Amino acid sequence: MLKRSIPQMVTRIAAEHPASVAAAESGRQLTYRELELRSNQLARFLHRQGVRADAIVGIGLERSIEFVVAALGILKAGGAYLPLDPAYPHERLEFMIRDAELGLIVTDRTHAASLPLRGAQPIEIDGADLADEPVAPLTVDIDPSSLAYVIYTSGSTGTPKGVMVEHGSLLNLVDWHRQTFGISRDDRATMVASPSFDAAVWETWPYLASGASLRLPDDETRQNPCHMRDWLLANAISISFAPTPMAEALLALDWPQTAPLRFLLTGADALQRYPRPGLPFRLVNNYGPTECTVVTTSAVIPPVGQQAGPPTIGAPIANVEVRILDRELLPASEGELFIAGAGLARGYLRRPEQTAEKFVLGMDGTRLYRTGDVVRQMPDGSIDFIGRLDDQVKIRGYRIELGEVGWALEQHPAVEACIVVARADATGRPALVAYVVPNDSGVTVPELRDFLEARLPEYMVPSAFVRIEALPLMASGKVDRGQLPEPRPEIMLSTSEDEAGGGIVRQVGALVAELLGLEEVSNRDNFFLMGGHSLFAAQLSARIRDAFGVELPLRTVFDAPTVAGLAGAVDRLLVAAVESLTEAEAQRLVA
Repeated sequence: MLKRSIPQMVTRIAAEHPASVAAAESGRQLTYRELELRSNQLARFLHRQGVRADAIVGIGLERSIEFVVAALGILKAGGAYLPLDPAYPHERLEFMIRDAELGLIVTDRTHAASLPLRGAQPIEIDGADLADEPVAPLTVDIDPSSLAYVIYTSGSTGTPKGVMVEHGSLLNLVDWHRQTFGISRDDRATMVASPSFDAAVWETWPYLASGASLRLPDDETRQNPCHMRDWLLANAISISFAPTPMAEALLALDWPQTAPLRFLLTGADALQRYPRPGLPFRLVNNYGPTECTVVTTSAVIPPVGQQAGPPTIGAPIANVEVRILDRELLPASEGELFIAGAGLARGYLRRPEQTAEKFVLGMDGTRLYRTGDVVRQMPDGSIDFIGRLDDQVKIRGYRIELGEVGWALEQHPAVEACIVVARADATGRPALVAYVVPNDSGVTVPELRDFLEARLPEYMVPSAFVRIEALPLMASGKVDRGQLPEPRPEIMLSTSEDEAGGGIVRQVGALVAELLGLEEVSNRDNFFLMGGHSLFAAQLSARIRDAFGVELPLRTVFDAPTVAGLAGAVDRLLVAAVESLTEAEAQRLVA
């Protein structure tokens, strides 16, 4: 049995400091005594319903004080909680409820009528169900191998799967966090992540186990960087988590030196920016799959200096081991990241085949989780995140890490945020497409290409640059690649090239169509998204020379890759050629 457990630690805090604020949101607050008594009532009710070790109980509540009460009550009953975000589509909620075979769902009157219960019994945390339950604590022994929570993640097959995390793994995370960041009763921490995202686990239990106070911003605040900064300051927050895109936006804002914030923790996506010198808090980058209890590696990120690459993901946390292995599962300085140690989940709920595929035995018999992430070991022992195995693409025979291209592009001062993906061109071959959120509406494709070509090989420079207002994000804070728009002419970044009209456009379009084997092309079609590449670009330049008698620089094909842009360049070359003729040459030409 565990000598300590999360419920025991919270109960001790409630006994020692009953009047301290455990959680607060929108003018409401919950003391540790209130948290203790309300969670005790829920635990007793659940216990009478048969909840014991490894029993999974759903929580159909949004990020709120009530969610905290519900999660603690389920743990006190000996069960494991499963977040069911009411904002999820009904189809996904139905799948999770059915897949987990839930019999009980803790919710409230607002959501009880709208959740697709599928036969599960709703328990209204704000209703009469719990009013008559005793408030005395329930004595339940918690084994380290018992389930603490289940969180569903998106599956590579398209079907969500429930990750089962045990109490021993959760306690290891809590102990590491409390010690590393010196958490005490004086701290005020945030809960900004959706309960369906495992970062909410990290945002909750280390603080409640330490007597600190959780503060919950409203949805509008947590999605606006300026509002979030002002809220953090107004609420004297000393430690906060922010998903990577929000953290990068917060780093760009002005902060008073008197800010109470000690640490800004981030994770969920690849961090691309370093903090600037002079910020009053330290930025901590964290990496970890849901299957390894939120955090696997962590690092304090120094201010921007002469770093050659993106910020590191750091080194393993306490009692966690990482291994970098090649395709033959042999140690390597660069390869796939495997994780072992106290953070490993039990596996996937009712998915023995997927569990066996992802949780494997190393050559020494150690149980390992294979992440599918490609990393590099640095001389100082830290780990650099390179990208996903499934984010590696081959273009014209070259292997390309999409994350490396994105990192380079985001260093341009006019790029607020970006993501680079591989999309099939008209011939089915992959082409790099950069989605850019500019902070300078006037930035052009030639400027970005110049910038990237000074840092990357030509084959790693995107073929198309799409302008978007913001990166589409999932509830976890990760970029939702499935919501990125198709590269349409009207949303492409400007090439700053004038367009020619009439016959020249038609002639250039005919040359492009013939070269690429297409029946027809429009004047806004992108040469590279139609199947063009550098070899075809050279051939196009030669065909334009033969057809028009002018030398079209190869670079122009990349800078102005639309048919109209290319025609505009040809038109200017023709004008320049005529203007350069001597009077005698011009007369002979007319004659």
